[in-house]
Formats: sequence, C-alpha cells, structure tokens
Amino acid sequence: QEKSSRLSAALFGEDCEISHDQLYELLKYAALGKCHNATQPSWCRIYHQSHLAGVVVIVLHEMSQLHFYKFYLQFKHLRRVFRHRFTLTPSANFLASLYGEGANLKPQNTAQGLTSTSSECIPKSSDLQCDPIIRKYGEKKRGLTSYTLTLEEQKKNDYPIKGSPGCKGYIYTECDQQRTDSSPLFGLDCEMCLTAKGNEVTRVSLVDAQGQCLLNELVKPESTVVNYRTRFSGITKKMLLPVKTRLPDIQTRLKKMLPHDAVLVGHSLNADLQALEMIHPSVIDTSLLFARNEGRRFKLKFLAKAVLGKEIQCEQKLGHDPAEDARAALELAQFFIEQGPAKVAELNLEMLLTTEKLAEVSQNKAAFQPQECRVQKQLNEPPHLSKPCFLDCLQVTGQKPLLLGRQDLDFSGLRQSNLSTSNKQILQRALEDVPLSTFSIIQFSLGPEYIASHLLAGLCEKVRSKLTDMLTIYAGPFEESFCLKSVKKEFGRCGPIQSLTVVTETYQPYVCIQYEVLEAAQLAVESLNGAEVAGSCIKVQRPVTAAVLDCDVLIKELELDVENEGVIYVAGLKKSLTEMDLQEEFSQLKDLETLFLPKDLQSGKHRNCCFLKFQKSQSAVDALEVIKGWTVKGSKLRSRHALASGHLWRWIWEMNHSNGKQGGNILYEKMEQLSDSEQDLRKKVKKLDQHIKKLYRSLQNNTLCVVLFPGVN
Repeated sequence: QEKSSRLSAALFGEDCEISHDQLYELLKYAALGKCHNATQPSWCRIYHQSHLAGVVVIVLHEMSQLHFYKFYLQFKHLRRVFRHRFTLTPSANFLASLYGEGANLKPQNTAQGLTSTSSECIPKSSDLQCDPIIRKYGEKKRGLTSYTLTLEEQKKNDYPIKGSPGCKGYIYTECDQQRTDSSPLFGLDCEMCLTAKGNEVTRVSLVDAQGQCLLNELVKPESTVVNYRTRFSGITKKMLLPVKTRLPDIQTRLKKMLPHDAVLVGHSLNADLQALEMIHPSVIDTSLLFARNEGRRFKLKFLAKAVLGKEIQCEQKLGHDPAEDARAALELAQFFIEQGPAKVAELNLEMLLTTEKLAEVSQNKAAFQPQECRVQKQLNEPPHLSKPCFLDCLQVTGQKPLLLGRQDLDFSGLRQSNLSTSNKQILQRALEDVPLSTFSIIQFSLGPEYIASHLLAGLCEKVRSKLTDMLTIYAGPFEESFCLKSVKKEFGRCGPIQSLTVVTETYQPYVCIQYEVLEAAQLAVESLNGAEVAGSCIKVQRPVTAAVLDCDVLIKELELDVENEGVIYVAGLKKSLTEMDLQEEFSQLKDLETLFLPKDLQSGKHRNCCFLKFQKSQSAVDALEVIKGWTVKGSKLRSRHALASGHLWRWIWEMNHSNGKQGGNILYEKMEQLSDSEQDLRKKVKKLDQHIKKLYRSLQNNTLCVVLFPGVN
C-alpha cells in the first residue's frame, strides 16, 4: 500500500514561533531526507519523507503577518488550506538565511524577464581522482569496518595501545568482539583542563548512533588545576566545586556502557582516550577520515558547517559543548559511510575552506577601510561562505532546484534591474516548471509602490486601531451609585481585562472595557448583553466605527479558520490554578490533546483563561456543552470556540503593547495616502491569493508547500 507523506507540527500557543534555523531544518530534511545526513526537524516531524513528490516554497516578498491579518478576508484560499501557521523571528536578510549566502547561483532565462537560478559547484570526475579522500579510500561505498583505524595507524597517531610502555595503568574497555559493518557507533568527546599533572579530563560526553546523549558528566581532576581553559572547555572553578565524580568512576561507567563490538567515533580521538587513560581497539577518527594533503586536518567546526550544515562551537557560547562535538563527529562518520568517498569528494571541502578563509581576510580588511572604499571593492570580493545551503546539497545529489521571481528581487546576492515581469508571468512559468523540479522557490511581490515605509506605518496603525475596537466593549447604563468592583468581577470572568474606565459623558454611566484576547470581548457580548449586572439590566456592545462594521463577518471566519478547528477558549479560571491542576480538571474531556495557558509576556504570570485543543472537531463541540455550568474550585467557567489561538494571540498582545503612537498630522497624512491605495491593494492581495490557489492545485499529491511572509526586516 502506498504511504502518504504528512507533516506533524503539534505546536500550540506560545510555541508557535520558530527561528530561521528551524525553518532551514524543515526544508533541508524535506528536500534531502537521510541523504546528506539530514535529520528530522527538532520542532516538527515529516512522516514518510521518501514519498514526498517535492517541496515548494512560496515567498511573498516584503509582506508580513501584518498583511495577512489586515487582508485576512481577502486571503480566502490561504487561510482555508494552510492549517499550520508559525511566526518567524525577525531576520536581517531573510533570503540569505533561507538559501545560504555561500550558494553559487547563476541567473538563467533573464531574457524572459524571470530570475531562475541553479548551482554548479561539483568538481569534474577527472579532478576527483586527485582528491586525497579518493586516493585513500577509492570511489566505491564501503562498510564502517573499512574506516576504522588499523593498529599501525593508531600507533602513528599516538593512540593508547594495549601493552605499550606509555600506557601502564590504563584501563582496557575489553571490547574484543569482532567488528562487522553493523557494529554500533558511539560518539565520544572530552574537555580538559591543565593541571600540575598535565591535561586532565573535566567533562565527558558519550552519544549513541541516534544522537542520544548517554553520558554528560563533570569530572574532578586528581591534581590542582593550573588553567581551566574556560574559553575552550567551558569549565570554571565554581562548576567543579560540588563535583564528586573522579576519573576511575567514569572509566568504570564507560566500560559498562560500551557493547563488546562498539566502535568509538571522535575528532582527534587519541587526545580524549589519552586523557581518559583508556584503551579501545576499534575507532574512527573524523580528523583522519576526511583526509587532506600533506597530513593536514580539517577542524571539526568547519566540517560540521560544510558537510552537515550545522553551526557548533559558536563564539557566543562559553567554551565547547562536548555532547555537541561528539554528536557532530558521529554524524560526520555516518555521513561518510552512508554517502561514500565519491560524494564526500564532490563537496570540494578544500575549495570551501579556501573561500571561507578568503572571505574572513576580506572582512577583516573591510573593517579597517572607509565606507566608500568598501562599497567600491564589494564586487571584487570573494563570495562569503556563511553556511552551506541545502540548495548546493541538492546539486550534489543530482537535483536541480528551481528559483523563480521578479528580476528586481534579490536572490542570494544577485540583483537584476529589469522590472517588467508581473506576478502573472511568474505564475505561468511556475505552472510549467514546478512539476519538473523536486525543490522550487517561487517569489511573488505586491510591487515597490505598496511597501513604502510610510504606507506600512499607516497600515500598521489601521490594524492596531481595528484590533483595539474589536477588543473593546461598552456596557451600561448603570445606576449612578453602581459598584464598579462588581462590574469588573463579572466581566473579568470572560477573560483578562487590559483596561476598564467609567464613561460619564452619558446621561447614565457606562463602562468601557478593553480585553486582552478577542474571545473575551466576544464572550462578553454573547453572554452579558441583556444580563443584570450590579443591579442594572445592561446592554453590551462594541464601539460603532467604520473599522468594526465587518466585525461579525471577521469573527465568523476566524471561528471557521482551520487553525482554530477543534480549539475552544475557557475563561473564569482562578489565577492560583496551575497547569497541572487544569490538566487534572479537564482530563475527563474526550480526545483532549493540548492545554495552553497564556501568560502575560511581561510579568510571566498566568492569565485567567486557557485554550483547549482536541483531536476531533466534534469533541470540541461536545466539550463546550459539558463545560457549561462547570465550577472549578469555586470559579464558574465560561467557554466558546477559539478565535485567536497560538501566534495570533501573542501578536495581538505585542500590537497592543508596542509604541505605535504617531504624531496626529503625520499619521493623518499617512492614513489619507493609504486610503487612496488601499482599494488597489485589496484587489492585488485577492489576485495574489488566487495565484497561490492555482499553483497549489497544480501540485502533485504529497508535495510539501510552505508560504512565507518574510516582512521588511
């Protein structure tokens, strides 16, 4: 039976924010799978990746979350089809972080007004024969036993050898069982401090073949520490003070943990084994595996970046993380074994290293040059290698990525000047070419006239104003001597209140309440309109402004949004209730999947409401009936369908707390300019949504489709 690929991303509430590195993880694994040692993303899971027909990334140039919610009703197809939505953290150069600045991309078909790029970075087969890796191992794939060091190689590279005079008192692991190509691999790395005795172990990490950390232990040296080498080891005097573990304890534990046919993997592993005072007969040393000419060795940090696309030993961190280094060495060995020497040689590591060093030199020079000089020399500088991108990895596996967009848009540093191409032409080209490519990036744009900063500021203020009106309700009339505390208590049962003021300009007093979440305001309108509060029969309504005339339509569409499917909002909770208390209270609800308890993003305190996500939509409907009239620890609950779970809730909070106030006259001018072009913009967005709909419907089954709103910054 044919399996279908599917994406599982069970993130909810405040977890709905991802970084560009996490997006990179998703796209890399979707495009490459286990090939090129890509691993499942850390934040979501792709099932049956090998059955993916392709990956399509649609980039809406310089559009952001602001545009999505301002034109929410116009993005009819987008919001009905794409159920997984995440907020991306800001990036200075979004496209560079997506493609990797080191991608060697060349424009094609520019005469047709389109930018379509591909990479040509693979060495010729004749050059491969001279590669030290090919000379050492040949071109054919081999099993792991072909890459373990021989006894002679161990002696030559200062590995501790059984019976050697210099290894007296060393502990032998007794892993004497014959190795096969299916023997288990383990990554090992140690951090050392300089003591009166020499280099002594202060931290040990061991990871298994799946990358799981089996051991990550601090060790107290026997001798007095002369230099903690904190910059590299990450070890400080304070860290070692409470430590009781000594080297013999670690030796015993390692000996017990390793199976009799274990193969240890590490980068310059001889130093680790010498410091551990242990002898192990079967090792793979990645500093020797990725062979170079004249006995030189690649650094682990460089190999992790160039081969795995991973950043390790970052300067921001205090010292190296031995578990991270052990895992990197292990993954490098696994990549070499799975892909074979020929694929590794095709990566052209020497060229990448040279490029990286040249880029560093040019950057250092640029730092001491005047600004004008830097601009003039920019075109002559070598390409900067910040991160090997998976588009290059695709080229190595024989796949050709497709990039389509307007020529005035920037693709990995390539900038064209022809502005003639329309979104319609890009769509037509995409409909023809996307089915022929396994990885495509399609870029649409509203046009420069719609992304000017003054228009964006006006747009932002309009959205903020509309959200404020939707979060605000007026209640009354009340008696002159009404109890404000009773009103606050009753309306507080609908959800967290941001502000409450008494309106005295009217014949009888009214109360203006602004909530923090849309559900609370809607719940107040639905449940308290016509109710008796503080001794008065009151009316509850939103302010009547032009912005909220379509409020009912918007509320209905938010309720039907696929992202809110199976999610309900519950209010009236006591703030003293913990997440564990609520899990226990709601555990009897059928098919409950996740509970999200929002926090104040400044104070970190829980609000008096929560969101419940159910596996089935009907279970959510049933839960609403069950919760009616429920009392939890003396607090009566109110509930309704969710409108703004996850990232929208967080975004509304940030919009309401950001300093977006503008000078009156300036803002008035911006709003006037925006009103003139807003009708055109609405039509453009609607057309863009139709383009996405056509492109999406043309895709083969089992295609992963990602739509990105990268924003301006």
